[in-house]
Amino acid sequence: MAVSRSAGSVWRRMPVDRMDEVESGSGAGRLSKSLGLWQLTAIGVGGIIGVGIFSLAGLVAHGDAENPGVGPAVLISFLVAGLASAAAALSYAEFAGMVPRAGSAYTYGYVALGEIVGWFIGWDLLLEYIAIVAVVAIGISGYLEAFLAGFGVELPAAVTASAEEGGVVNVPALLICLLVTFVLSRGTRAFGRFELVAVAIKIVLILFIIGLGVFYVDSANYDPFLPNGFGPVLTGAATVFFAVFGYDAMSTAAEEATDGRKHMPKAIILSLVIAMLLYVAATLVLTGLQSYEEIDPEAGFASAFTNVGLPVVASIISVFAVLSILTVMLTFLLGVTRVWFSMSRDGLLPTWFAATDRHGTPQRVTWIAGTASALLAGVFPIRAVADLTNIGILSAFVVVCVAVILFRYTRPDEPRSFRLPLMPFVPAFGVLASAFLILQLHWETWLRFGVWLAIGLVVYFAYGRGHSLLNPDSPHHARRAAPEPVPDP
Repeated sequence: MAVSRSAGSVWRRMPVDRMDEVESGSGAGRLSKSLGLWQLTAIGVGGIIGVGIFSLAGLVAHGDAENPGVGPAVLISFLVAGLASAAAALSYAEFAGMVPRAGSAYTYGYVALGEIVGWFIGWDLLLEYIAIVAVVAIGISGYLEAFLAGFGVELPAAVTASAEEGGVVNVPALLICLLVTFVLSRGTRAFGRFELVAVAIKIVLILFIIGLGVFYVDSANYDPFLPNGFGPVLTGAATVFFAVFGYDAMSTAAEEATDGRKHMPKAIILSLVIAMLLYVAATLVLTGLQSYEEIDPEAGFASAFTNVGLPVVASIISVFAVLSILTVMLTFLLGVTRVWFSMSRDGLLPTWFAATDRHGTPQRVTWIAGTASALLAGVFPIRAVADLTNIGILSAFVVVCVAVILFRYTRPDEPRSFRLPLMPFVPAFGVLASAFLILQLHWETWLRFGVWLAIGLVVYFAYGRGHSLLNPDSPHHARRAAPEPVPDP
């Protein structure tokens, strides 16, 4: 494949109309196409609904040592996060219908803003998605402990908490990560069917919680609605933002959709609408069942139903919460493996990672990412990991919103199966809202994020820039152009 010399800049952009031709030069494997509209929507809902309701809602409402509780106003935290997320969701929908490729924000940034931007977002997502899988595993671990406690079984702190929380390693969280990795490694078709069934069970569970809980709501628990003012509500929005962006991980599966251009925009919008309706109702029930000061920050609904004299319901919720939150882990583990696969296929990381098995599954990156998330889940507390994921995803949202504006004006004739409304105001709002939420995060989160990006810069200039398929001097082109060896007579 011929690549012009003008492609030597770090701002070179992946050509939309020649992506198949360019990516074929890496010799990477191919992903299988097996996901329809409802499977995609289930993956999106599976990624959005889970730890946000079952763990983070209680954490933000109750507060912790560094963050005062927001009380019943956790509802506002979710609405603020959801509004910011909606603007980004529409931007993702336009790009997903135009560029139905693996990689999500990485690919969109590469196409619209250039290689260095795509690299940073891809590198960012590798850490953020792995961290999301870890934080969800920690949340599941909390519900598992609550379930066992209902039967009088108390696990020692040494094996259920990080060192910072008084333990040694969170063994349940670690094992859960490895279990989810095994499920995903079975292939996209099997994963899609599992996700569809699991998400249906999850929605039924949440409707059950809302339907039953509304009869036990005490309006006195809503007073005061803003116990510590509005400031903590915005900080809480930055934390629960983790709970409203699962559709971006779902968009990494665009290349595995049977009709990505048609189905991806619909699936993104449907998944966010369904999730936000359930979030609003669930947070009202949670803070109405129990005073925010008494909510268990790790297993909110379990403690709330125990408080109103329904310990059996609390145990049922703990069981199904564990099962339903697994779908969040599956969605984001899928996300990190597809971003990693896409970056490797494009030559920015070694193509060894882009190998697929006979089912079209990138096994190598699946097990590497799953193991990394297991280690992270075992040794870090939940809030530190949640904030780390949010700064990365918010940064990706800023890039996608900027990219969709620029691409609308630089490539106005590019076929789009979905066009977001009120251009450029909607994506501009997404940029401002995401940037505002980033500023609410703690300085330690900024420091960790900056260190990771600095490492990424070194990797890019040491390897990625020279091996990129858009680099005319890439070793990939030399290998492809080399003549086939002639066998000895």
